[in-house]
Amino acid sequence: MTAALKPVGTLPAQHSGPFARYDFSATVAVVTGGASGIGAEIVARLRAHGATAIVWDLPNTLDATGDGLFSPVDVTQPDTLRAATADALSRWGRIDCLVNNAGYAGPTVPLDAYDPVEWQRIIDIDLVGVFHACHAVVPAMRQAGSGRIVNIASLAGKEGTPNASAYSAAKAGVLALTKSLGKELAMNGVLVNAIAPAAVRTRLLEQMAPAHVQTMIDKSPMHRLGEPEEVAEMVLWLCSASCSFNTGAIFDLSGGRATY
Repeated sequence: MTAALKPVGTLPAQHSGPFARYDFSATVAVVTGGASGIGAEIVARLRAHGATAIVWDLPNTLDATGDGLFSPVDVTQPDTLRAATADALSRWGRIDCLVNNAGYAGPTVPLDAYDPVEWQRIIDIDLVGVFHACHAVVPAMRQAGSGRIVNIASLAGKEGTPNASAYSAAKAGVLALTKSLGKELAMNGVLVNAIAPAAVRTRLLEQMAPAHVQTMIDKSPMHRLGEPEEVAEMVLWLCSASCSFNTGAIFDLSGGRATY
């Protein structure tokens, strides 16, 4: 089928680059949920451009790189985020970029079929977790007078996806949080933006029925899924000095699907 997974790192031929080049050699970045999927691609791209990119992920996640650029974090537990922030500041003296990527989709069921505990878990990870991460890191950025925060939201937060009310509501909250925090920090040298992707080709798609994946592809005017590399490239731009007059903004990554 057209949505069959291919190795991460390979774009469709017409989208294979060349990508922009950045110099992040003096940049310290942290990526929540950076051990796999889109987060791992963001980490890899940041490091490829010279950044010290630290993975913040669950304690049972292996530090695959073995380079020590890993802190155990559970975004639903604010004490772990405070500890990871303190560790980064003690080792590198600053955090220049925070990418809030950690997320959980949960089951695809009608609202009245949700287990309320599961519904709350999705909100806690996808929305409250972004608050906890920002709450831990923003004071250091405010004191430094500079920083970049990029929140990975979803087109579901703009459109509302049927049978995904918790995920849609959480991501809508992330969009509003982004706009609010962007205004709060606009005079502090800290830019806060969000990306709203449509379906992206990751291992999560393997958990879905092929017909469901094909439906997502058919909704795209480009008739394809997004690629992790494309999300990462937009993150890099938002973290770079090239982004200077955008804050509290939402950047669609939907192949033309988004209409507002």
